[in-house]
Amino acid sequence: MRSRIPADFSPSKIVCVGRNYAEHAAELGNKVPAEPLLFLKAPSAIIFDGSPIVIPYGSDQVEHEAELAIIIGRDCKGLSDDDDPFEFVRGYTCLNDVTARDIQRHDVQFTRGKSFDTFCPIGPDIVTKLDPADIQVNCRVNGEVRQQGRTSQMVFSPAFLIRYISRQMTLKAGDVIATGTPSGVSRLMPGDVCEVIIEGIGTLRNPVIGPAEL
Repeated sequence: MRSRIPADFSPSKIVCVGRNYAEHAAELGNKVPAEPLLFLKAPSAIIFDGSPIVIPYGSDQVEHEAELAIIIGRDCKGLSDDDDPFEFVRGYTCLNDVTARDIQRHDVQFTRGKSFDTFCPIGPDIVTKLDPADIQVNCRVNGEVRQQGRTSQMVFSPAFLIRYISRQMTLKAGDVIATGTPSGVSRLMPGDVCEVIIEGIGTLRNPVIGPAEL
């Protein structure tokens, strides 16, 4: 089953997983973490299919990150290894973890560089019947493939991530887990069109504009 992501979609939090593909960690000069590297992205960054990603003043290196997103369906906390984490999932969708890479490097921690307004395109559909273990995640910019990977290449699987995160914080219905991005991240420029394409879900498409165009 699939449904359009609602216009009033407003999760309490977006939990992101950094360096969850070994080749992406390597392209940024980082080691693969021994356990999931978690950070939060501001819900105010959310936009939907067709809305513009805005390059902010103060960054010269805004990059795309195509990701499979898990949407939680009911509250879960402290899941054990025996619990089925997918019982708590509403469905799956496309997400672009847009990042001001220069600001991220400057700050060391991720919050500011990940949370500018428009830096979390999500959608267009929520798909409920999907096995997330081995599906393709791609990104195209102006029709050119920049990222291409499979969820089976994740360091930490979707099932592991749901359990792990639930042990750190309560996941509320509607919360989003962004599961990490394959290698191939690259700079976005005003005039670009960025597409996140996930097998079994569809295509999330967003134009890119500069701050003066608002």
